[in-house]
Amino acid sequence: QVQLAESGGGSVQAGGSLKLACTASTYTSSYLCMGWFRQAPGTQREWVAGINNGGDMTYADSVKGRFTITKDNAKDTLFLQMTSLEPEDTAMYYCAAEGVYWRRCRSHEYSIWGQGTQVTVSS
Repeated sequence: QVQLAESGGGSVQAGGSLKLACTASTYTSSYLCMGWFRQAPGTQREWVAGINNGGDMTYADSVKGRFTITKDNAKDTLFLQMTSLEPEDTAMYYCAAEGVYWRRCRSHEYSIWGQGTQVTVSS
C-alpha cells in the first residue's frame, strides 16, 4: 500500500495563487491516474483535476483555466497549481491515486487517498 501526503495549503486572498503538492511513497509513474479532490464543509467531496500515466490532464468545469495539475515522476510528487483563487475554492484538498482499474479513474473513484490540506481563500 502507498501513502500520499499533501502539503502547500494555507490562507490566501482572492485573486491569489497557491501550489499544492502530494508526495507518494512509491513512484508516481506507477499509478494509472492521480488526481485532486476537494470538500467544503457541508458538501460532498468534489473531483477537481486528474492526470493519467500518459500525462493527459482533465479538469472540473469549475476550475478549468485556473488550475493546473502536473506530476514530477522523478520526485514522486503530484502538484496542483491554483491561480485566480476565489472564496468558493475554500475547501480541504485531497490527493488521490489509482493503480489498478481504469474505470475508477474515469468515475473519479480513486482507491488511495491522502489526509488533505486546507485551502482558505478570503475576499
